[in-house]
Formats: sequence, structure tokens, C-alpha cells
Amino acid sequence: MVSKLKFLQGRKFASAFAVATLLSAGYAVADTCPEINPEALKWLDKMSRSAHEVNYQGVVTFQRGDDMQVMQISHTVSGQSATESLTQLTGQGAQVVRVEHPLDCIHPGHRLLRLGTDLHTAAGDGSSAGTCGLSEHYRFSVTEGERVAGRKAVRIVVAPRDMYRYGYVMELDKQTGLLLKTATIGRGDKVLENFQFANLSYGEGGSQTADVDLVHEAEHPVVGRELVHERSYSVDWGVGWLPNGFMATDSSSGGERRRTYTDGLAVFSVFLEILPRDIQPGEGVVRRGGTTSYTRGVRMAGRPALITVIGEVPVNTARMVADSVALLQ
Repeated sequence: MVSKLKFLQGRKFASAFAVATLLSAGYAVADTCPEINPEALKWLDKMSRSAHEVNYQGVVTFQRGDDMQVMQISHTVSGQSATESLTQLTGQGAQVVRVEHPLDCIHPGHRLLRLGTDLHTAAGDGSSAGTCGLSEHYRFSVTEGERVAGRKAVRIVVAPRDMYRYGYVMELDKQTGLLLKTATIGRGDKVLENFQFANLSYGEGGSQTADVDLVHEAEHPVVGRELVHERSYSVDWGVGWLPNGFMATDSSSGGERRRTYTDGLAVFSVFLEILPRDIQPGEGVVRRGGTTSYTRGVRMAGRPALITVIGEVPVNTARMVADSVALLQ
């Protein structure tokens, strides 16, 4: 349960970093993928670079239904690394920090959006990334945006091509390409959650220090290194079905409690817990904005178990992923 709560907390507080840094694309694919929007690719590429290379500070709002959180964000580049912090100014006053993250670090979300051999290598785990990157799973369009935090913006509309993922509407700074605002769009064009800058400044001006009750320092993942508390987990298991385009974010072995997957925009994790006592079979669903938490009590190899899928996907996607979880022989 603790690991799931950490995932939720870290995932939502770090969304300002994740949404922007997972986006990059090349222009050559426009020749072989006619539905790709070259102008959208140009802006997404600029957004990806600005998320890494630009110094900025500001206050952002994050709204899910009637619940609104206000957060302070800072991103500072020094040499070949960046330091980031995201602090709640409301609620429990939590803070997420990432110190000296290498600028040349390429995470799986980046690789999914690259072309040629890099793309096929990223899909080497058996997931279907295809040859046109995200354009196989989303449609993109570019229009004039609104003014956000006093900055003129360009609007990128991202529409899913299937029912397994959400859509997005993003406002990018016309001058820098920085992501100023994003809305997660569900079925029937319903806005599930909104993230946007209320004010923004560029440069190394720094930001005020807020009082916080909980600090989480994001660790840089090392492929092949398991978490200490997961090393003794004795059950080998796997996920048998993923929506096309999703891939594992690391090279997890069968004996870990959690798997995390991304298609470059959406992220979700799957947890398996073997329980010491029986529980009532059935399922439970909690939805907060664009985040779904789907839990199912089952018996696996005669033992009670709890499967949880949590992340930025619709309920039907989470249910189908949970249905495919099985023990490995």
C-alpha cells in the first residue's frame, strides 16, 4: 500500500515534468506517415527541449473536479544537469525534488517517440510501438492558443485513435515552447483535470521557500537495479496484455511487486500483492480526474492476491490489463 501511495503522490506532483519531458519527435517520418502533422511535431520537439534546457519558476494550479491544488515549481539548469522541485502550497504541503538530473538522460518515453532503429529497440520487449511513433495512437492538430500566465500560446490538440487512452489539449509558450497548460480529456470531450501556470518567470531568479510536511526526493532509475524492499518478493508474474504502443519503463524481472508502462504520454503501474489471508473476490474502482485506481481480489495458484492498476488510463483499459496478470511458470 505504501508503494502505491508513493506512486500516486510522485506521479501527480511530478506531472509538470513528466508530460513535457516525455514528448519529442522527428520530422523525417512525415514522408512515410501521411497523417503526421509536421507543425505539431515541430512544436512538440520544441516543448521537449525547453523542458530540459530552460530555467523557469512559477506557480501552477492543478484541478480535478471541485478539488484544486496550488503548487510552486522550479527548474534550474546548471552545466549538463537540471534540478527540479514541485511544492504544494495547499493541502499537506508535500514536496517532490529531483537533483542534478542529467540533460542527456533518455528515458523510455523519449525512445518511444524516436524513429528508425531507436524506435524498434524501444519496442524490443514485445510491445507494439509501430513505425510512426505516437501518431499511430494519437491524432495531432495545431491552432492559435490562449494567453496563459501572461504568455501567448500555441494549442496542440491530441486525440486518441482508440478507447484505451485519453486525449489532451496543451498550450505551449509561443516563444520558448514551454508547456503552460494541459487538460486531460475523457469520453464525450469531458475535461477530467487541468494543469496550468498562474504565473511564470524565466531565468535563475529562484522561488520562495514554502513550509512542507513531506519531502520526496525522486531517485534516478538504474536499469536492472531492483529496489531493496522488493528483492525478497518470491512470486514471478507478468502482464499478458497491453494497449498497442505501451512499453515497460525498465527491465523489471518477474520477482518485483510493480510494473510501470508508458506510451510516451500516458503512464500506469500494475501491482501484485500476495495476501496472508482470504479476501472477498470482486473489483473496486476509484477515479480522481484523469487517474484511475482499479483493484481486484483474486486467487492465483490457490493463494489470495490483490491486483491493482493505477495511472492515467480509462477504467476499461485498467480492467483489461488486470485481467491479463498471471503467474509465470
